[in-house]
Amino acid sequence: MTGRLPTLAGPDPRRRSTAVEQSPHQNVTFPSAGEQAHGYLALPETGRGPGVIVVQEWWGLTDHIRDVADRLAAEGFVALAPDLYGGSITHDAEEAAAMMARLPEEEGARLLGGAVDHLLGHEAVTSATLGAVGFCMGGGFVLALAADQGERIGAAVPFYGVGQGLPDAYQGLRAAVQGHYGRQDRSYPPEKAEALEEQIRRESGAPVVQFHFYDAPHAFHNDENRHNHRPEDARTAWARAVAFLREHVR
Repeated sequence: MTGRLPTLAGPDPRRRSTAVEQSPHQNVTFPSAGEQAHGYLALPETGRGPGVIVVQEWWGLTDHIRDVADRLAAEGFVALAPDLYGGSITHDAEEAAAMMARLPEEEGARLLGGAVDHLLGHEAVTSATLGAVGFCMGGGFVLALAADQGERIGAAVPFYGVGQGLPDAYQGLRAAVQGHYGRQDRSYPPEKAEALEEQIRRESGAPVVQFHFYDAPHAFHNDENRHNHRPEDARTAWARAVAFLREHVR
């Protein structure tokens, strides 16, 4: 695995909190490597659909991540957002960095692997493969999950995925990959994203690798982030991601 980044863009420099809170969004428990893991599960109105794993940013299982899962459910997917922090959330960048540092990459991979097992075995899931969508720290973990799970992941969609969680190699990756990155991103600059795209093309067995770049900063999709959010770019990226998941998760 690659090393962690020391700093990332905060949700809003005007929004500060020194308290680590508890996420109110846990609504499902599932086994993971002999232990119990938790997360947020969103079902479509039909009650059934293809499955998608949603991987959180370094803030935890926040309102934004719950909303992403709900939006996927509104598009017909069964969406599961595993809680990698065991219920803790924060809106403070220093606390988020500390929480991320306390999450061993192997532990994050184990929890996500359990989520894949749970979702593929869920009675509401109609697909033989899953999609995986992640943001910031979660974007790195999405690519690690796809590399680890092979053909069980049909589509991997990292939004401005950073060094945390990124694997060193992609020989095991079989998913179609669609990345969304900001050209103004100082946490994971576009040249790093371009090098990552080329590495995945070179090493993986991905049938499709397409990275989209936006004239936007880090976390441009996060509408809780008043400083970085770019509504038009976020809408464009979301539409592309949903269409990509529909095409490749079967």
